[in-house]
Amino acid sequence: MLRQRVITALLLLAALLSAVFLLPTQGWWVVCAVVAAAAGWEWAGIGKVQAHLRWGYGLLVGFAVGAFAALESKPLDAIVFTISAMFWMVFIPPWLRQRWALSTGVIQLLVGLVLIAPLGLAMARLREIDPWLMLAVMAVVWVADIAAYFGGRAFGRRKLAPEISPGKSWEGVYSGIVGVLLYACVLFSTFLAAIPDRLGWLVALLLVLVLGVLSVVGDLFESLMKRQAGIKDSSALLPGHGGILDRIDSLTSTLPLAALWALIWQLSL
Repeated sequence: MLRQRVITALLLLAALLSAVFLLPTQGWWVVCAVVAAAAGWEWAGIGKVQAHLRWGYGLLVGFAVGAFAALESKPLDAIVFTISAMFWMVFIPPWLRQRWALSTGVIQLLVGLVLIAPLGLAMARLREIDPWLMLAVMAVVWVADIAAYFGGRAFGRRKLAPEISPGKSWEGVYSGIVGVLLYACVLFSTFLAAIPDRLGWLVALLLVLVLGVLSVVGDLFESLMKRQAGIKDSSALLPGHGGILDRIDSLTSTLPLAALWALIWQLSL
């Protein structure tokens, strides 16, 4: 299993880097739409939607991402990213505390659209600004996840949310936060010095800290949805890793917010 996971991870990384740096803008939009379509198909599966409707829903989500990207409308981008930010920072924390069950039908599909479409659009826009910026934001999630995993294994004692994800601990979360802040210090000192120069180090680190915390929220929300559906993985599309949603769960909560900040940054320059 470990070998399969490593091979799949390396192939995914190679595919991501190739697409990010080699494809034209419209080609990258297609990639974003395909990822969103696959994630939408998986989300419909979590909700026990019938097979033919799953495909239709996946195509709808992918089409929405492609259409939003092609419109190139900053007001529309701002609306989409703001809805996503409100969803994750206002609605999801009490949802996780109360462990509400998501009703099937239209509401479940609308939640999936709010969950997935902003991520696909954020991938499109951040790459247009700077491919390295998009990867740097993604790396916040990866660093948080890796640091939390090893910190949790070494020091984990107190469970974070045993009813949702028994393997996560508060010590793991703290380790992830430390890892993210160290990563941000290195990043701002070497490649993105303009950000702390304009905002100040405290604000810049606070923004990265928010992304690190939200990455945990995104992970927990998908775990809750899968636990309520009685499944382990969102699908079997990625050998050793489960499905697309299993790999982008933390990105759904972080990339749209980062894209919103980048949009505000651009408009203020």
